[in-house]
This record gives sequence, C-alpha cells and structure tokens, in this order.
Amino acid sequence: MEQLFNTEINKKLNQEEFEALLQEFKTDYNQTHFVRNKEFKEAADKLQGPLRQIFVEFLERSCTAEFSGFLLYKELGRRLKKTNPVVAEIFSLMSRDEARHAGFLNKGLSDFNYALDLGFLTKARKYTFFKPKFIFYATYLSEKIGYWRYITIYRHLKANPEYQCYPIFKYFENWCQDENRHGDFFSALMKAQPQFLNDWKAKLWARFFCLSVYVTMYLNDCQRTAFYEGIGLNTKEFDMHVIIETNRTTARIFPAVLDVENPEFKRRLDKMVEINEKLLAVGETDDIPLVKNLKRIPLVAALASEILATYLMPPIESGSVDFAEFEPKLVY
Repeated sequence: MEQLFNTEINKKLNQEEFEALLQEFKTDYNQTHFVRNKEFKEAADKLQGPLRQIFVEFLERSCTAEFSGFLLYKELGRRLKKTNPVVAEIFSLMSRDEARHAGFLNKGLSDFNYALDLGFLTKARKYTFFKPKFIFYATYLSEKIGYWRYITIYRHLKANPEYQCYPIFKYFENWCQDENRHGDFFSALMKAQPQFLNDWKAKLWARFFCLSVYVTMYLNDCQRTAFYEGIGLNTKEFDMHVIIETNRTTARIFPAVLDVENPEFKRRLDKMVEINEKLLAVGETDDIPLVKNLKRIPLVAALASEILATYLMPPIESGSVDFAEFEPKLVY
C-alpha cells in the first residue's frame, strides 16, 4: 500500500486531484448534522414487542459495521502518513466520518437501554492483510451499496411517513452522502492505479467482488425480512433495487460487472435463499454434530453450484473511464 502512493516511486499520481478531494473532506458537510432530539427516546419507548428487538439488532449491526470502517480507515491513514500525507489525511477524515456514524448509532442503542463497548472492539481488533486492490474493490462496493441502501430507505419513508417509526432514518439523506464521498475517493484511488482495472484479471476480480457483496447482502437481508416489513418495504424488491443501482454506479469504474438486470440473476439469488434457509434449519435441529455436517454437505454443494453458475453468467463489459481525463464527480 505504501509503495502504491509513494510520490517518489509513482510519478504518475495526480496529486492535484487528491488535494481537491482533500478539500472536499475538510469541508465536513455533516459536521452539525448528527444532532439528536427528544424524538429518539420517545420513539424508542413506543416500539414494543418483536419490532423493538429487531431495531436493536439493526442498530448493533450498523454500529459495528461503521466502527469497523473507522478502524480500517484509521489504520490506512497511519500507514500512508509518511509516503503520501494527502491521501493519508483523506483516510483520517473518512475515519472521522465513520466514527461519527458509529457514535450516533451507539447513542441510538442507549434509547433501548443498550450500548456497545467500542473501546473493547478497538483493543480486541485483529488485522487480516489483503492486497490493496482487494481492499479497493470491496470497500468501494461497500460504500456505494451503503449509499443506495440509505437513500432508498430515506426516500421510501419520506413518501410513506406512516412507517417512520424511529427518527434515525430522517438523517439518512445527508448521511448517505458521506458513503458516496467515500466511494468516490476509492474510485479516484483505483483510477490512480489503472493496473487494477485494465486487464483480464481485473475483470474477473471485479465480477467476483460484485457477486460476493450482492449475494451476502441478499442472503443476510432475507433472514431479516421483519425489519424491512416493519418500515414498509418488501425485502427482495428493496435489495434488487439497491443491487441494480449499485451495479450501474459500479459500471462507471469497474472493467466488468454482473448482468444483474437479467431475470436469471434474481432467479438464482432466490434459489440461494432457499438453500440457505435449509442450511439454517439443519443447524437448529437436535441432531448430533456429525449428522448435521452430513446433511449440510449436499446443501453447501448446491449453494456453491448456484454461486458459480451466477458468476459464469455473461458479464457486462464496462468501466468506460478515460484515465487521462476522468474527474470523479461528488454528489451532494
């Protein structure tokens, strides 16, 4: 990572572009956005029964994810501080955003008489090191899919206020722009390293990460349909909208993406959900571990087969990026 952004080694780095992005992050558009009011506690007290526990789980998952982003960006900023102070500072400012999100979510948990020990997560962290391009692919997708999830929920609840059962969603319009800016920065990082985007291996990896992110979200969300139904959304329709929009955005930078608008893609996702539900059911039986594992074997094989078949679907050639002239566009 340090060598990629060392201005002495990589003379082609467009430092002016990174300095312009740095000024965007320094502006800190959401500095005063995350201010709570009495609506939070009042709304939490009204949520009772299964829906209350569902919201607690949503806040816990979201807080952990945002705090993980904080730790990642903080570490990357630390590592690049000497070799490229501009890029390092951008990572540090992104970690600021993620920490702000995590803190806001953790305060939301306090409305339900819960709290996460984020200090413990910091001390207990263990780093697994991946190649930079893998970090770029995965994190870009994570930020962009986060943008589309947040803005879709915000627009839905604005149009259907009767489902606005907790005020945190009112903050999603500005919140999602942090995710979008982060994704735009990773787009600029990949543009600065065109070897990550311009060969056949890059196309294979791009499709792999798209598939991994989309399938993971779809399977996880289909296990938590009660949350989405609680805010008036159809889980599968919501996920497909998010996947399609994320894929269209990703096609601007990735050299190849999945053909997610092909009906066969959703059919295979739904088949994966069926298999995954059977796997979960096996885990809930009273069988001994050996029997459970034997029952899982054909199901795991079937799931792997569906995933592979989806990956091998004809992709969409994309990434129409002119590396000499492209300027990342920030959306506010």
